[in-house]
Amino acid sequence: MRNLARVHFLYLLAITLGTGIYAFGFVAFNMANHLAQGGIAGLSLIGYALLHIDPSYTQLILNIPLLILGYQFLGRRTFIYTIWGILSLAIWIWIFQRVDFSINIDHDNLIAALLAGIFAGTGIGIVFRFGGTTGGADIIAKLFQIKKGVPVGRILFMFDSAVLALSLSYINLQQMMYTLIASFLAMQVVNIIQSGGYTVRGMLIITNKHTEVAKAIIEEIGRSATYLHGEGAYSGNSKEVLYVVLNPGEIQEVKEVLSIVDPNAFTSIINVHEVIGDFAPKQGRFKEIKKSKK
Repeated sequence: MRNLARVHFLYLLAITLGTGIYAFGFVAFNMANHLAQGGIAGLSLIGYALLHIDPSYTQLILNIPLLILGYQFLGRRTFIYTIWGILSLAIWIWIFQRVDFSINIDHDNLIAALLAGIFAGTGIGIVFRFGGTTGGADIIAKLFQIKKGVPVGRILFMFDSAVLALSLSYINLQQMMYTLIASFLAMQVVNIIQSGGYTVRGMLIITNKHTEVAKAIIEEIGRSATYLHGEGAYSGNSKEVLYVVLNPGEIQEVKEVLSIVDPNAFTSIINVHEVIGDFAPKQGRFKEIKKSKK
């Protein structure tokens, strides 16, 4: 129980750090340079621009009914982390608005958009990686997915698009374009943070020479392979499918092996977001497998 409590505390600490990074970029670049944003954060910016309502208050008020809805389908741990994320984000936004600081970027909206995207993506990525959310559109999307079967991505896109369209009430088209740059960059950074900063590829190989291919991969590249038992849907013939997890740079090496051992092999390459187990990443890279000597 002591270890479990410590893990929970570290997760809450990480969510606090993530919301702090996000809030800093939100105040220093979005608010200071009149850049819009999607989701509840975007609605809070509209309220700030048109009604002069503090965004920290708006985000809290708008998230309360969403939390009530989300209580029914969010897991207990996720619900606690979401509450913590919403509260800490609102507190950070409130604090940063009252701290006397400024970052001189010579009124360059492109730099402001890039920095806004980096800070937002880094902060949200940390929050997501440690099991939290900042509430808002995530809860709405999850609710529609459960009740109506609508994909989460579609709801998020529709909600963000509507908020950005409303944002044209206080920003011009040029600022909207910079906002889209910030949003796109934020999504890319979130993906990098969530994947731990490393990229892994999975390779499915269907070949009649599975033994020779597996041996060559082990000896020449230093990676192991797993046999998956398959059957041709048309032919009905049993086949051994090789599954290999590789660094991106090793993909070409496997292709070279296949070109020699079995040029007719069918290969599918897929993105792998995380690997856990004997080949788990260590410090952003695979644990090295000692290559067998020929």
